Amino acid sequence: MSPHVSEEGDQSVMDETVESLRELLTLEELTNRVGLSVRNIRFYTTKGLVPPPIRRGRSGYYTPDHVARLELVQELQSHGFTLAAIERYLKRIPDDASPEDIALHRAMLAPWQAETPLEMSRADLDRRANRSLSDDELATLAALGIALRTKRGRYQVAVSHLSVGLGLLDLGFPTEAAVAAADVYADHGRQIAKELNDLFRTMVWPLYKESGAPPEKLREVVERLKPLSIASLVQAYESAMDEAKREGIAARARTTARSSSPD
Repeated sequence: MSPHVSEEGDQSVMDETVESLRELLTLEELTNRVGLSVRNIRFYTTKGLVPPPIRRGRSGYYTPDHVARLELVQELQSHGFTLAAIERYLKRIPDDASPEDIALHRAMLAPWQAETPLEMSRADLDRRANRSLSDDELATLAALGIALRTKRGRYQVAVSHLSVGLGLLDLGFPTEAAVAAADVYADHGRQIAKELNDLFRTMVWPLYKESGAPPEKLREVVERLKPLSIASLVQAYESAMDEAKREGIAARARTTARSSSPD
């Protein structure tokens, strides 16, 4: 190798080292960045949820990977994941996953509905409903996804849908039907979520990654796409229901024609 090439190589390594050092954060800078206490960060490190800091002499430093993983932990916690569930979730993410890859997980976890459920007590829920709700009625509202009981005995309530749920209760909508419908939504919802996640991972994210786009841009893309995805799901559901009704009418017409035709 010529001396000229060697100098260029040394300069490249030096520039890369300088750039890497610029990305490193002290523990204090990390706490300010992610909004967590030193105690919590050290606890998550001890539990293996985030890797240990990078050592430079006696000091420890943190990288964008630490930031991404801590933000993902916070996102999972906001969805009610237990510590054990968070550990299981993070184990599915490769150790060499980039901060951008981790950001994709976080972006897909963020709520797809604009409304944030309101937490309230049973008494607050009764007051909001303007009635004393029975256990059966609460079970129906839970199956409809309108009022979900938390581990603390309180309720996460989708306030904008509460009047719709109460109207169904007044019409005698059976709890069994609500539970069965919830199972249908859950089964198909899991499949849709998996396929959409695979689509983002294999078709959308690689394009943004190759262009050097930051994780924040991917999150913005997902946020903008969410209402369109929900609208598309509703439209697909309505089209499928219309088609099912037409097929039902046609099937009954064929049955009637066969029964009325002479032998």
